Amino acid sequence: MPADLNLLAVETSSDFLSLAVSREAEVRTLHIAAGQRHAELILDSIDALLSEAGLALRDLNAIAYGAGPGSFTGLRIACGVAQGLALAGSLKVLGISTLLALAEQSGAPRAIACINARMGEVYHAAYRRGAADWEQIHAPGLCKPESLPLMESEGWVGCGNGFLAHGAALCARLGGSLSAVRPELAPTAEAVLRLARVSFERGEGEAPASAVPIYLRDKVALKTSERR
Repeated sequence: MPADLNLLAVETSSDFLSLAVSREAEVRTLHIAAGQRHAELILDSIDALLSEAGLALRDLNAIAYGAGPGSFTGLRIACGVAQGLALAGSLKVLGISTLLALAEQSGAPRAIACINARMGEVYHAAYRRGAADWEQIHAPGLCKPESLPLMESEGWVGCGNGFLAHGAALCARLGGSLSAVRPELAPTAEAVLRLARVSFERGEGEAPASAVPIYLRDKVALKTSERR
């Protein structure tokens, strides 16, 4: 795959519709609060962003997408759109963890990514930036805030809306390991694109049929008996 890549990145795992398109070194982005309107807005938004970049689908080299975890509906939208466009354009796809994208978005050298999983739980992972890539310290998982894996060092930045929903419990659990908390951060397509570019330049990428969500959970909501 050429070094100067034309890429499309799609991220819809949260309340935001986030898109990014790179034409060689130039990157254009869209990041808006879409609520539940991702499916309604995404295709026209992609067309508009590609047009703004002076690209057509046939000009792309590959498509990256936020694979999860996150909103089940949002993940299915991102995967479905990536798969459909990749099939139409005979392109490769690459799924990027939303937790890794959140760490990338933080700009921190050490990031604890936490996304609100509802039902009193968080999706979580911890990453440390190496010389050329991120090093995974704690693999993506799902747990109660009070059971989050502990860190063995200081200087970690907590990021994501898991800290918005469960900030007190997470900060109490992590204690002095945290140097800052960024609860307002969400995964973005721009972060997905930056991560995917490195992988695509290494020759990675898969067939469109491989675009599937990473849920980390089977249930969407608690049963009535469980809520009681």
